[in-house]
Amino acid sequence: MRSTSTDCAKKDRLSPNHTHIPRTWNFRRSQHLQGLNMEETTVLFRPVGENELRLIAESGFRSFPPRLPGQPVFYPVLNEECATQIARDWNAKNSHSKAGYVTRFAVKAEYLSQFTVQKVGGSLHLEYWIPAEKLA
Repeated sequence: MRSTSTDCAKKDRLSPNHTHIPRTWNFRRSQHLQGLNMEETTVLFRPVGENELRLIAESGFRSFPPRLPGQPVFYPVLNEECATQIARDWNAKNSHSKAGYVTRFAVKAEYLSQFTVQKVGGSLHLEYWIPAEKLA
């Protein structure tokens, strides 16, 4: 099993169906975040499996894929340690590739203000519950 943060891994690779997935991607250099006042954003983390990471890459790292039926809520977490734990203990264990990834992204604080931080375990396990219809 391996858990890899897309922000700190060392090399690029291809997904099983040959979509390029950068192993190193620094959100601070991302074009879609240039010009944003980082003081007005909140950095969140999202543990994902290889298929979801491929879909994120296909969007140019600009969006998460729509939620599937039966998944009415998007759950970004507030700290990288929690996201790494989920990627390792859930995504990696439950995937064919045995890999889990952690994405890091910034969201406008004003947008997040409509949601309440949820504690879903220990003090480390904090996340937002964003209804799927508000994900875009």
